[in-house]
Amino acid sequence: MTEPPPPRHRSSATPLTLLYGALIVYASLYPFEGWRTPSASVWQFLSLPWPRWWTAFDVWANLLGYMPLGAFVFIAAVRSGWRAHTAWLFAALCGLGLSLLLETLQNFLPQRVPSNLDAALNLSGAAAGAALGVLAHARGGIERWQIIRDRWFERRSAGGLVLLLLWPLGLLFPQPLPLAVGQMIPRVRDAIQALVQDTPAEAWVQAWLQPTTAAPVLAAWGDTLLVALGLLGPCLVACVVSLPSWRRAALCVGALGVGVVTTTLSTAMNFAPQHALAWATPNALQALLAGSVVSLLLAWLPRRAAAAFGLLVLAASVLLVTQAPADPYFASSLQAWEQGRFIRFHGAAQWVGWLWPYVTMFYLLGVVSERGSPDGTR
Repeated sequence: MTEPPPPRHRSSATPLTLLYGALIVYASLYPFEGWRTPSASVWQFLSLPWPRWWTAFDVWANLLGYMPLGAFVFIAAVRSGWRAHTAWLFAALCGLGLSLLLETLQNFLPQRVPSNLDAALNLSGAAAGAALGVLAHARGGIERWQIIRDRWFERRSAGGLVLLLLWPLGLLFPQPLPLAVGQMIPRVRDAIQALVQDTPAEAWVQAWLQPTTAAPVLAAWGDTLLVALGLLGPCLVACVVSLPSWRRAALCVGALGVGVVTTTLSTAMNFAPQHALAWATPNALQALLAGSVVSLLLAWLPRRAAAAFGLLVLAASVLLVTQAPADPYFASSLQAWEQGRFIRFHGAAQWVGWLWPYVTMFYLLGVVSERGSPDGTR
């Protein structure tokens, strides 16, 4: 008698797989400039000897960078009803296929060099990540996660859980103030200006995008408010995805802890470990305390009410962040990320930090408009 296939579940691993794969593509092809036609075969790198020059960082980056991809693909496949051995093979082949595609495309970029060693390490990383998934599955880890998820979270919570998992990644990129993600408006304005440069529409666009009066700079109370809103946003997302109970308060406390740890890590990466707590100014600590208290008070809101309040919080946050003051230390840290030692991690953290509030607002808008019971519960 054949063993029945595993049951199917909606899994946050599927969107995580797509997002992580997109980040790998960005990191592998950055800076997307100088595309050219290669003089040799694009597959020549596969038959070359192993590279003579390599660094330990390159080896570990290529190996560890593909491990989450392999794990995500395996979990998504198992949660979709695949058997473990088939899911492992599929995850390894996905890692190999993506790596070969990107290494081949690197032939067309003058600043990137395709490598058979990188492809082998990428395959090994994806296979190892999937193997960890097999081990967790064999020990019942995936089933236990399903039990926990049923007890803690709404059925339609996959998108919100992905957003919560991505939030700390966006915090690793330098921010003008702690937790102040969403600096997308200035980038969009610069992109539009570059697009219409030397065209008849340039003067009109310049007049539209460059107001005659300078934008106001945040006062001290505005800095405090912005940091508080930066914490309150993910806390309200946690309230939206979790069931109404004490668990919401626990998730809000967890969001505070994650925000503090990630901001400390980011500061240490930018300004050296001895300055890891330089962000913890009296205003920032007061803002975190205020945001924590408000989030605990709002933890008992109905789901759709929490989503509506989250929309207001994120909208106010992205408006305030455009007025956040720039300082030479912030500019220095940005330069270090964009041109220095963080270049391989630059795209992932940068884009997550820029887009997180906007994607989250879109998600919350969907929760507010969804049909169901009046309080928005399942």
